[in-house]
Amino acid sequence: GCLNRQKVLTAIRQMQQFLKGQENRFTDGIRNMKAKLSALQISVTKLTADQPSVTLCPVLEAPKHGKKFGSRYRMDHEVHFVCQPGYQLIGSSTRVCQPSGRWTGETANCTDVNECASNPCQNGAICVDAVNQYTCSCSNSWTGRHCQYPVQTAPIAVEWSALSDLSFSRKPRCAKVDRTQHCSCDAGFHMSGSSENSVCQDVDECEVFQLGGFARLCMHTCVNIPGSYRCTCPPAYKLLDDGRSCDDIDECATLQHNCTRVETCINTGGGFQCVNPQCPEPYGNVSYVKTSLFQCERYPCPMNSKSCHHAAKTISFHYLSLPSKLKPPVALFRMATAAAPGRPGPNSLRFGIVGGTNQGQFVVQRSDRQTGELILVQPLKGPCTVEVDVDMSEYLDRTFQAKHVSKVTLFVSANGL
Repeated sequence: GCLNRQKVLTAIRQMQQFLKGQENRFTDGIRNMKAKLSALQISVTKLTADQPSVTLCPVLEAPKHGKKFGSRYRMDHEVHFVCQPGYQLIGSSTRVCQPSGRWTGETANCTDVNECASNPCQNGAICVDAVNQYTCSCSNSWTGRHCQYPVQTAPIAVEWSALSDLSFSRKPRCAKVDRTQHCSCDAGFHMSGSSENSVCQDVDECEVFQLGGFARLCMHTCVNIPGSYRCTCPPAYKLLDDGRSCDDIDECATLQHNCTRVETCINTGGGFQCVNPQCPEPYGNVSYVKTSLFQCERYPCPMNSKSCHHAAKTISFHYLSLPSKLKPPVALFRMATAAAPGRPGPNSLRFGIVGGTNQGQFVVQRSDRQTGELILVQPLKGPCTVEVDVDMSEYLDRTFQAKHVSKVTLFVSANGL
């Protein structure tokens, strides 16, 4: 049966009371929220008013015989200092701008490294310091690079002033045994002239080993010195502890670069490059967004846009450092695909070179079912920068699925190191 009139009125009054309670709670909540927002606004306004304007620190100059990296002088910015070879940094290599407007650390200066500090000269010789080297001025009784060998006083008829280079020749060490004079030379010298008029001439190890077809003494350049040889490296390379090998100085790791904050430093053989790859400009229905430093992804395509669907789904940027005249063939770069979880992957891939410079010096070949390789087939002579664009198209049951482009940039050094 139907509810009687009294019960209906009671239900209506209960509902009205329930709604009134809900309305009161909602009004209280709004009032509380407005009060909190007002307090927050006052707090933020006061904080902003208390803060000083942007802090600037004094301009820092590069030290003499050194370099400075960093040109921002605002709070929390860093400035770095390095010295030229043969000079030593005194002070702070890194300084930070503080909120007080002062730099941390101490003023950086580059002082000449004193090679004579280790007392390399012997037997009372005078050490003469120079940049990256030293010479020993021997007394009359001693000879050798470090004045370590005594000069024999046995009479020997040699016109020393007639020699073209005294530093590359030596008096032989002679002694009389049973009225017979015996002479010998230090290691690295050979005897020439007659027994009465002999001289120790320097052996040019660099020339001897080069002509004899032996293994190279030095990785880069061999320099002959009296009685021996030394190895040197090209600029931006350092000589390793073995005294013959050269290793590239990583300017990126040691902060010896001038790349800006929006650029990325790429170390190369004998230098560095600053890169900041950008996505292609929008065209038609195709536009890209940068998802990482070295990758762009295409925005979703309209359903009916076939041209957008066939444009590259991803564009990635890759940077490689190569020595000059690298002997081909060399596999430089690999592209591969992987199926997304829960979705069937492509069962066919096609690779190709679609752009760049010097395209004829490369080929793309498949290394296995899911991988393609970019192969260098002709040597590249540096210094130069070469670009090559490789695409990988995915097919499922002969139906095109997606295309991915890898833009590869090769920095070829000036020498074979």
